[in-house]
Order: sequence, then structure tokens, then C-alpha cells
Amino acid sequence: MARLFGVTLPDEKNIDYALTLIYGIGWKNVYQVLKQANIDKKKKVKDLKEEELKKLNEIIEKNFKVEGDLREEINDNIKRLKEIGCYRGIRHIKGLPVRGQRTKSNARTKRGKRKTVGALRKEAWAKLEASKAQAAKTTSSSSK
Repeated sequence: MARLFGVTLPDEKNIDYALTLIYGIGWKNVYQVLKQANIDKKKKVKDLKEEELKKLNEIIEKNFKVEGDLREEINDNIKRLKEIGCYRGIRHIKGLPVRGQRTKSNARTKRGKRKTVGALRKEAWAKLEASKAQAAKTTSSSSK
């Protein structure tokens, strides 16, 4: 089993797919890396030699930010947006979509499960109002 940047690459997969499992490396970057390292993209991970793995490691480390470094940079950027209080930072704080997506009918992954807000009957509404009024009286009498 080959390991690059703390990620175990599956032995039976082609190297082009296996490299995409590393956070920060996509398909476009994979083909650039394999071209620089002179490795066939259809080669299996188990067929790679130690020197080829070292070459891949060097190329990726030199040209790309991956895994922990990339995650840290992204978190720092989000923290900066929150601190300066810009629109995008406020959307991150509230847990809403940041890039202008609509929220009336979509954005379920950001906003969570739907909560139905229904209408109350007159009796239930009156009971709710009475309990609020009584709670207000007890707090004002206790503060005297």
C-alpha cells in the first residue's frame, strides 16, 4: 500500500484515480503531475516503484498545496472574512450559502432539515399569550 501525504492509495486502482483521493489534487492536476513524472496514467498503484512514488511526492510537494496546508489556508481565509465582517463572512457565521444562491426553496445542506411552521388555532394562541403574560408578571414581581 502506497502512502502520499497521509493518504493511503488503494492498490487495485489506477494511479490517475488514486491521486485524486488526495485533498487538493483534481483530475487536471493529476495529468500534469503524471506527465512531469513520466508515469503512465493506466498504471496500477501496486505496480509503482519506490522511486516513482518519491518522484510523485516531490512534484506534488513543490507545485501544489495539499491536505493539511490547504485546509489550514482555507480556514484562515474564512476566519479573516468573519473578522472583517464582510457580507461573505456574515453568511459563513449564519450558516447560509455564501455565493449568492437562493435560499427560499433550496440550500438544504447548509440550512439543515426543514422545520414546518404552521398556524395555531385561536384557543392555542390565547393559551400561549396567557402563559407569556403570566411569565412576564412573575419576572417583574420578582425583580421588585
